[in-house]
Amino acid sequence: MNYKEAISSEIFTVISNASKLLAIDSYVIGGYVRDFFLKRGVAKDIDVVAVGSGIELAQKVSDLLPNKPKVQIFKTYGTAMLRYKDIEIEFVGARKESYSEESRNPEVIEGTLQDDQNRRDFTINALALSLNEHNFGELLDPFNGIEDLKNKIIRTPLNPDITYSDDPLRMMRAIRFATQLNFQIETNSLEAIAKSAHRLKIITKERIVDELHKILASSKPSIGFLLLEKTNLLPLILPELIALKGVEEVEGQKHKDNFYHTLEVVDNIAKNTEDVWLRWAALLHDIGKAPTKKFSKKVGWTFHAHEFVGSKMVFKLFKRLKMPLNNKMKFVQKMVMLSSRPIVLASEVTDSAVRRLVFDAGEDIDSLMTLCEADITTKNPRKFKKYHQNFNLVRSKIKEVEERDKIRNFQPPVTGEEIMEAFSLQPCREIGQIKEAIKEAILEGVIPNEHEASYKFMIEKGKALGL
Repeated sequence: MNYKEAISSEIFTVISNASKLLAIDSYVIGGYVRDFFLKRGVAKDIDVVAVGSGIELAQKVSDLLPNKPKVQIFKTYGTAMLRYKDIEIEFVGARKESYSEESRNPEVIEGTLQDDQNRRDFTINALALSLNEHNFGELLDPFNGIEDLKNKIIRTPLNPDITYSDDPLRMMRAIRFATQLNFQIETNSLEAIAKSAHRLKIITKERIVDELHKILASSKPSIGFLLLEKTNLLPLILPELIALKGVEEVEGQKHKDNFYHTLEVVDNIAKNTEDVWLRWAALLHDIGKAPTKKFSKKVGWTFHAHEFVGSKMVFKLFKRLKMPLNNKMKFVQKMVMLSSRPIVLASEVTDSAVRRLVFDAGEDIDSLMTLCEADITTKNPRKFKKYHQNFNLVRSKIKEVEERDKIRNFQPPVTGEEIMEAFSLQPCREIGQIKEAIKEAILEGVIPNEHEASYKFMIEKGKALGL
């Protein structure tokens, strides 16, 4: 079959002409071709395989293009890349690969197009379209990837045991594609992933996290996390989630399975935000429940201070996975720490509790409310409706308090310098005590968030301290 419409853009004609001048064959392969058949929109990157030197082909293409775009060369991998308009085009020479036990970086020798298709991770990524003059647009599909696309199947071109053991990152990619495309991983492939799970240890944490981000960014992340759990990969990456699995029963009292609850929360939040860090917060919001779980005859199952414990665990988890220990991590910690506050507040919405919540959440109050609403996973329609109505009340109250009291990220209206001047003080502990008392008085609604009232309160507090 010929698919010239897939390569009708002028860049493919330029690559074809460059190939002819160099007397080598070239093909567009992988994601661009796959996404054309899936009708996934405009591609941002294109992979071109040359039966010959990919670097020379990139340089020739650059010569033929207006403004001669810069060619980035990666000699170690025999690849080159250039940007054309908004598209990144990567050129690689067709190759055969062989792997050692300790590394996912293969030994590479020159090969044919068939060799190059053999080394691809999945049949749907081995599809190639010819850029050669004599058969321009012809589909080369040695593994029947088109049928796998139609049937929504993830399958490896060759023996899956070898494919996943050679490059264990492909296990994460299989699960990521299954999640993003809502495809099924073929049975032999799924079993091979479970058998090769231990091989994940040779993959860098950064690569693993990159795939986790893509799973979390998908429209239904639970697909990926259930597959990670089923294939024994999740305990190697996020044992904190595995610890939430299961339901215990003591004296007829059970608690819910917090693992499956967590996945429901992540799916819920995915409908309302594309912020991957807020999705991380949803994924980790209950991790403190495993280490804090206790049973007593009086109250049954409890998870006291699980938010505090969970926020501490976030730091260790981010550090272990070599994720950024910056504001992104602090945001996730903050969301985990505050994750139950609006839920408790929803049962009794008082001005002072709302002021404290807004003060503590600051600019992240909207994110926190989005997380807490996603945390409603009850299957009881009456309760579901009631909880959402309560949260609507909390949101209204937040808006009302915000407009009136200007609490979000507020600083006490009286400065330390004013306190020092009023009482002729040098820097001392009492200044901090007065500032804290003013803050508490505003949050409790004793005084308005205004300078005059705060100054008057300061004088009274100073006298009480004997200043």
